[in-house]
Amino acid sequence: MPLTKLRNIGIAAHIDAGKTTVTERILFYTGINRKIGEVHDGAATMDFMKQEQERGITIASAAISAEWKSHQVNIIDTPGHVDFTIEVERSLRVIDGMVAVFCAVSGVEPQSETVWNQGDRYRVPRIAFVNKMDRGGANMQEVILQMNKYLDAHAIALQIPIGAEDDFSGIVDVIEGKAYTFNENDHRSEIEIPEEFKEQSAIARDTIIEAISDFDDDIMELFLEEKEIPNDLLKKVVREATLKLMITPVFCGSAYKNKGVQLLLDAVLDYLPSPIDIGATVGTEVDDEEKTLTRNPSNSSPFAALAFKLINDPYVGQQTFVRIFSGSIKSGMSIFNSSKGKKERVGRIFRIKAKDREEIKEAGAGEIVALIGMKSTKTGDTLCDPDNRLLLETIHVPPSVIEVKVSPANRNEQGKLGEALAKLSNEDPSFNAHFDEETNETIASGMGELHLEIIMDRIKDEFKVDVIVGEPAVALRETMLTERENKHRHSKQSGGKGQFAETLIRFEPNPGKGFEFVDKIKGGRIPGEFIPSVEKGLKAAMERGILAGFPIVDIKAVLIDGGFHPVDSSDRAFQTCASICFKEAFLKGKPVLLEPTMKIEINTPDDYIGNVVGDFNKRRGKVESMRRHRKGAQKINGFVPLMEMFGYATTLRNISSGRANYSMEFEDYRQVTAAVQEKVLKEIEEKKREEKK
Repeated sequence: MPLTKLRNIGIAAHIDAGKTTVTERILFYTGINRKIGEVHDGAATMDFMKQEQERGITIASAAISAEWKSHQVNIIDTPGHVDFTIEVERSLRVIDGMVAVFCAVSGVEPQSETVWNQGDRYRVPRIAFVNKMDRGGANMQEVILQMNKYLDAHAIALQIPIGAEDDFSGIVDVIEGKAYTFNENDHRSEIEIPEEFKEQSAIARDTIIEAISDFDDDIMELFLEEKEIPNDLLKKVVREATLKLMITPVFCGSAYKNKGVQLLLDAVLDYLPSPIDIGATVGTEVDDEEKTLTRNPSNSSPFAALAFKLINDPYVGQQTFVRIFSGSIKSGMSIFNSSKGKKERVGRIFRIKAKDREEIKEAGAGEIVALIGMKSTKTGDTLCDPDNRLLLETIHVPPSVIEVKVSPANRNEQGKLGEALAKLSNEDPSFNAHFDEETNETIASGMGELHLEIIMDRIKDEFKVDVIVGEPAVALRETMLTERENKHRHSKQSGGKGQFAETLIRFEPNPGKGFEFVDKIKGGRIPGEFIPSVEKGLKAAMERGILAGFPIVDIKAVLIDGGFHPVDSSDRAFQTCASICFKEAFLKGKPVLLEPTMKIEINTPDDYIGNVVGDFNKRRGKVESMRRHRKGAQKINGFVPLMEMFGYATTLRNISSGRANYSMEFEDYRQVTAAVQEKVLKEIEEKKREEKK
């Protein structure tokens, strides 16, 4: 199949906007499914994990290949819950186009904004589908206004609904000047545009022409001369403007009622890009990030692909999902992981159809497939031709913000638990687990309470290990506020070869930029082979923490000077020296604790606004804005420390008689107040005293 007939698309939205239902209808109409699976019945094809079926939500992104009108459409259905935002992040990194689904009643919601911003990060062209037009309160025009106001989407309606709520019966195609009505199976009947919608349709067409006339001289000329613009020309320019992210075409329907899904599929082919439209992929040289390299989307180009997801399959072992940007691969072929600097051998290749798979012998540019046999490859790694190496842009992984202590119910299963945690953290980069040697405890950390709850469920179901899980706690961080320079000499003699190292390091606050190491050693004051040892020692000290045992972040370390001994200096000596040098400077540099701060949106009826805001303020929350959500209801936007939000769902339900709801996502790490820091440090001291008894 030519690449012009290939579409790699993602379907993304806020939770409950209807993404998975839209995907299920697409699979039905493309012939993948003979019957429609419903999310609420736990029978959706794309929600095949036990945890997804029990909760009626999408947890892991699922990939599937379908065909529509002689085109191959690879679809990735992504989660809407903020705890699984890494699934959206990695999916958007490898798709070419996106269908953003909005609820016709709720409009733009918090996760809608998150998904949209992720799409902006990777410059993904997108179209929008306003779903649930049959629901009470549905208003497509209001959703478009919100998209333009809150997402800067340049949203333009290419369809208008015939009726809304219970009266939603059809759709007008504004460009083609046709109308369609639907029966229960989306069998559409083409009709004349009803008389009462002709004026609205004409206005909508003029809006499209005005919006795109700046992008095309032919349309501008016809527009100024008030001449009729051919439909083909209009569609062509709308497509071009969409691919350049200048506009977002908007379509509508009701996926659950089987209305408008086939027209949406037509729009995917008409307006979303093929790999050819996206053009060459840009990477960098392995040894020089300043030098860029390009790979054209063609089977004749050198092989280049990005691993974006790992799954442990009980039948075939680890599946590594890759997007092939250029070249082709065959079973048994040797390839190179340039992120790890290691060779890999392709075992088997699968084209994935949700939980089912079809083995193929080779795969080419533009395809999304799963590879079996990858030993070193992780999420975000670049795979390439061994003779034409490059590095592709990796995948942004948000920091984990909540942690729990985990132990096996049966002590003999500690090894099995460790193996399960290692496999799960391999699959999901936003989940981490480590063993604290000081307390002899295993700590698991993730994106939220639901995220960790799902992980613990999977340990029990998939790995057959019963676990005891402690109370969730916030994953704090440490940093320093003032610059400090420190010199330390590490000298130890205990018979035989001694240890000697000397370092002079300046430590500076590095807000939001993580750890940075700068080597300014001159004249061989520290031999080159020991410079990495200094960096290694600093990183080890930062991982363990100094003030209260939490990881240290946002520090710039400048190695200025030092000394060595020709016999007694070693890798270990310089690691130890750098670690102590840092500890001494850190404690004098105004050390503080940082806490994860969440961006929150609360929807509440007007009657409860006072109660909700009052409670929010008590939680150290800061209201940033309030806006009218719909008649009689408001949206409160703000920021709040995560440690104040445990049990919030129950409180909000109680103070609003169950009528308010909220959604929150990680924003950044911020300094705790002096009172909170004192309280946390005191609790840690008391805990240590208890453990010593």
